[in-house]
Amino acid sequence: MIDPRTPCIIGVAQRTIHPGEGPSPEPLDLWEDVCRRAAGDALGAVDTLKIVYCQSWRYDDPPARLSERLGIEPRHRLYSGIGGTTPQVLVNDAAEAILKGECDVALLCGAEALETLRRAKKAGERLEWSHKDPEKKPFPFEAPFHPAEVAHNVFQAWLTFPVWDVARRARLGVAPDEYRRALGQLLAPMTEVAARNPYAWFRVARTMDELIEPRPENRMVAYPYTKYMVSIMDVDMAAAVVVASEAKADELGIPRDHRVYVRGWCYATDPVYLAEHPDLSRSPAMVAASTEAFRVAGIGVDDVAHLDLYSCFGSSVNFARDALGIGEDDGRSVTVTGGLPFAGGAGSNYMMHSIAAMTEVLRDDPASYGLVSGVGMHMTKHVFGVYSTEPGAVRPPAPVPEPEPVPIVDTYSGPATVATYTVIHARDGAPEWALAICAVPSGGRCYARADDPALLADIERTEWVGAAVDVVRGDDNVNVVKA
Repeated sequence: MIDPRTPCIIGVAQRTIHPGEGPSPEPLDLWEDVCRRAAGDALGAVDTLKIVYCQSWRYDDPPARLSERLGIEPRHRLYSGIGGTTPQVLVNDAAEAILKGECDVALLCGAEALETLRRAKKAGERLEWSHKDPEKKPFPFEAPFHPAEVAHNVFQAWLTFPVWDVARRARLGVAPDEYRRALGQLLAPMTEVAARNPYAWFRVARTMDELIEPRPENRMVAYPYTKYMVSIMDVDMAAAVVVASEAKADELGIPRDHRVYVRGWCYATDPVYLAEHPDLSRSPAMVAASTEAFRVAGIGVDDVAHLDLYSCFGSSVNFARDALGIGEDDGRSVTVTGGLPFAGGAGSNYMMHSIAAMTEVLRDDPASYGLVSGVGMHMTKHVFGVYSTEPGAVRPPAPVPEPEPVPIVDTYSGPATVATYTVIHARDGAPEWALAICAVPSGGRCYARADDPALLADIERTEWVGAAVDVVRGDDNVNVVKA
């Protein structure tokens, strides 16, 4: 007998307005479309509606507007915060509410029309989408900016995620050029998955060399990543997922082979700021969250047939593989979508697409297991979800502790040791400056900047992690590495 409160996915839908097919309808239209297709005849039974935060347009009351469009009156309504973990966290919360008897059918959705918005801005046009929020609310960052990160311009993900791969490379003792080839070997098969995915933004298979070799159309962005290796956010994409109790699925007449069960899940965090991470080359929170998700599901990683590891950059995939104990020679694909650089990373909504895609994959491979992972902010938030068409006993995960952060020294002068780094390149491909995270004698870490052209060229060819350097305090609280 299956527990009638067992949570399962009963419907999914995706939509992509590919380049050349636009402009996209507004996000509200996209929400309505994927929700209607995902829910089908179950739409009237929806008692919970949750929407992933939309960066493309600020509506005055997103849940109310979508409920009105769909002609439903859900008891529970939520408009989420931001982060790549958000869709799976919404599934987690829906699953726990179903187990408690607080929810029977949860409709989850998200959409972005950032490519249409970008094109409109470039053309000097104003989009006249509906129900604009008259109040200009701040972007919902979950933590204040750290003054040392503000001083050193540590904001963009394309700048922060490379430092993790560089630290990992140093831990493994791999030469810089060899590691970049390994990144290409990791990402090239993902492009092949994207090429087969009808919802992928870039349906183009690329070779390792095409991905890692800098060229005018594929400039180096932040070492070791070129443009083709970076998540693409300016996409027009939408997805929806419907989670219901087993009893409600029976009542609605959902075929047994259409149900995909939420078997295990867990969310955990590493410290918020880059320099605070105790180990810059891996994620303790990924280890903890994946271990707990598998414990809840009652399986191990070797039981998983299908993976979709969050892939905003190579480092998030590499950290997940390390946490899961998946080696480079593992025969399983790391994605069922093609990943964020190729399938597209629609703001905070990518995981809604990966969950939808995983649902379809598992329906075609009955009794197999699938694992999806998510990463939020700057390698801070982590989530894992285990799915299968095979039901089993389900219970909420136990909370996992956050690692103790390393103290950050805002301004510093004196000897230091480079812990990790990246080199930022201009739009013409030339190196502009380097960001380094340095260990200082007090046991803390500081951020520092390097601008010397000879040094910038050298640290992309050789291993700079572990180098002893002198740091001096520059203008505007910026620490500077002296060559």
